[in-house]
Amino acid sequence: MPVETNGGVGRRIAYYRGVARPRMTQRQLADAARVALGTIRKIERGERGAVPEANDPLLAATVAYVRTETFFAARAHSAGLRALHQALDLAPAPTGRREIAARGALHMRAAVVAGRVRDASAVATHLSEARALADRVPEGVYLGTAFGPECVRIHEVAVAVSLGGDHVGRALDVADTWEPPKDLPAERRSGFYIELARAQLWSGLADDAFESLKLARHIAPQHTRQHPWVREDVSTLRRLKRSDAEALTNFAEWCSAV
Repeated sequence: MPVETNGGVGRRIAYYRGVARPRMTQRQLADAARVALGTIRKIERGERGAVPEANDPLLAATVAYVRTETFFAARAHSAGLRALHQALDLAPAPTGRREIAARGALHMRAAVVAGRVRDASAVATHLSEARALADRVPEGVYLGTAFGPECVRIHEVAVAVSLGGDHVGRALDVADTWEPPKDLPAERRSGFYIELARAQLWSGLADDAFESLKLARHIAPQHTRQHPWVREDVSTLRRLKRSDAEALTNFAEWCSAV
């Protein structure tokens, strides 16, 4: 197999380390993969190649670590998805706007949880139901929850990121043709850009990811500052040593990224 020299695998390794629970250090990865610490550092910086994912022991070790640490979280999400399915099965057919929006919000939540357990079929089903219900009500806040066609689109990006792999491209496709309107709640809008940043980082678009994080900060500073994904992704960007190092360092200090 050819060697990848553009640093793509290195970026993915750094990303996986950043989302591990607890976070995986470069030393832990070096020990798990039985390679020198300097090798890990060079691969993550793109200074040396690494074979593609299927044959890459470094990436395999990182993925295994993340999957082990998130095993119990996945079981909890599976139980939550079953509970949501039960609630949807028992609920009567919605009639008024509030009932329609409430059921649509349940489908959006189910899609998010299905994404976390990597159930692409369930994601597609729930998003389809949410879209159909969203078309029956105007965008708004119902019973304390924002719902409507625009909110469904934001959730579409979120679940694409949760599913990972080839699905991440869907998040980039949405962002190419649409942006959340300014009349949506600020946290929804900033959340969209936080999710998009993760998709961009996963896809090797580190500079674009930083721009999305800065936009999220501009829209809702406190929400962005406290979001754990922001700290994780900024930490990953710093490990990759982007060219805009000073601005990235300032951002990292602002959100307390390690």
